[in-house]
Amino acid sequence: MKSLASLAFASLLLLTTPNAQAQDARSRLIARATQFDLKNPYKAPPGDALSHHTSGYAKIMCSAVFITGLKPDFAAENVGYFTSPYAERAKVGKPVIDYDKKTVSITLPNGVTRTAIYVGDQGCVTLPEGHNTLNYKPIPVFRHLPDAATTPWPMGDVLPTTPPPAGVDMAKVNQAVGAAFDPAEAQTAAFVVTYKGRIIAERYGENITKDTPLESWSMGKSLSATILGILMKRGVYKLDQPAPIPEWQGKNDPRASIRIMDIMHMASGLYCRAPQDPDFDPTQGYPDHLYLYTDAGNSFTYAASLPQQRPPNTVGRYRNSDPVLINYLNRLGIDKLGEVYHTFPQRALFDKIGVRTMIMETDPSGNFLTQGYEFASGRDWARLGNLYLQDGVWNGERLLPQGFTTFVSTLAEPWVADGRPIYGGLFWINGDGALPIPKEAYMMQGAGGQSVTIIPSHDLVIVRLGHYKGAQAGAKALNRAYSLLMEAVPKTTKP
Repeated sequence: MKSLASLAFASLLLLTTPNAQAQDARSRLIARATQFDLKNPYKAPPGDALSHHTSGYAKIMCSAVFITGLKPDFAAENVGYFTSPYAERAKVGKPVIDYDKKTVSITLPNGVTRTAIYVGDQGCVTLPEGHNTLNYKPIPVFRHLPDAATTPWPMGDVLPTTPPPAGVDMAKVNQAVGAAFDPAEAQTAAFVVTYKGRIIAERYGENITKDTPLESWSMGKSLSATILGILMKRGVYKLDQPAPIPEWQGKNDPRASIRIMDIMHMASGLYCRAPQDPDFDPTQGYPDHLYLYTDAGNSFTYAASLPQQRPPNTVGRYRNSDPVLINYLNRLGIDKLGEVYHTFPQRALFDKIGVRTMIMETDPSGNFLTQGYEFASGRDWARLGNLYLQDGVWNGERLLPQGFTTFVSTLAEPWVADGRPIYGGLFWINGDGALPIPKEAYMMQGAGGQSVTIIPSHDLVIVRLGHYKGAQAGAKALNRAYSLLMEAVPKTTKP
């Protein structure tokens, strides 16, 4: 059975598996995409790759220490390889942590020091190389929610004391929880299962609690989609409209024809080199996909400046340019409403569904980097998953527009045409049946084995968060847990 990989997830393993069948599939992907190539010139991101990696390393360590509360030695060994690869960490100095200034500094062999700083509700940000200040003033985010300790779930943390729902085999549910943490090498940090909106099982790793914000990585792409959905509900955007990116307007720019739904489908066609590309060549320079995390300065401007590689809605590619542009649209839409950008997600979404731990980090210009830089507890991710299970309605209030959850959970045509029925609208879909759950199940997924799995046919939401190093063992453990939960929870009978 296929398993989630630390970088490319279940169905992308075919791009890296060294066998003839996988190579044939890879060749077909490349050949199909090549026929659409527009031959526009490409320029790799500027700067030194090791400095970019070290920028990521400083940020990862800062977040691990000051947000999650991990010990520095544990964090350096076990978390956040995506923007700071494990092998690259040995090439630079040991992280120096200043607990008073809340900074992490790491020095390169050439004497350059990269520093990340904890700024409060916007998490940790790496300062641009050669600078000692950010380009914006961080803003406190106030949570207008009752005391969780005395408020019933899901708006609070008080769980019901009544017996579990009828028809659920709790013995197997408990076996599934155990399976999610076995073996220890899986490094599972949080596992939460809800059935019909109710927590029926949860467990946490060593020194982790129900309130611990954990690295979540690309699950944040689905969060970015959710904020866009809220703006759509308020009449700011429509999925089928051309994306109103300012840099593309009024210049006969062919990118002006890219629709919002194309971007949501990871099918904008922009030239954003990513390690997941089937034709990725590391000799071409540092990938834009990572640069949008580590050193773009203003990630929105950088993503908007990328050239068109292919026409939109032709080829599906997992590239950070697209969720970054959704975040750009989110900022433009929030400004259009006259709202405060950095506090809008809490007031318009998190306060509505009981989320208290979410930290959305930014670039040095204050733009949310929730293509992967965000932290939240297992319970809070379960709340977000249940918003989708409930078709975007919470406590009788529709937060997402009618049909939005159907859109994000429907296979994107360019990905199907590529022979990879695995992606929807900034959500992954089990369309190839790689996982032991229904094909209609859809997921928020993040590098390192992070996932929120929504299974409408069983009224289930399953959250699995773990420390990055345990991704491969964690994927196998999660598959075993999935199988047990499918046996434990009956399929829902619809009226």
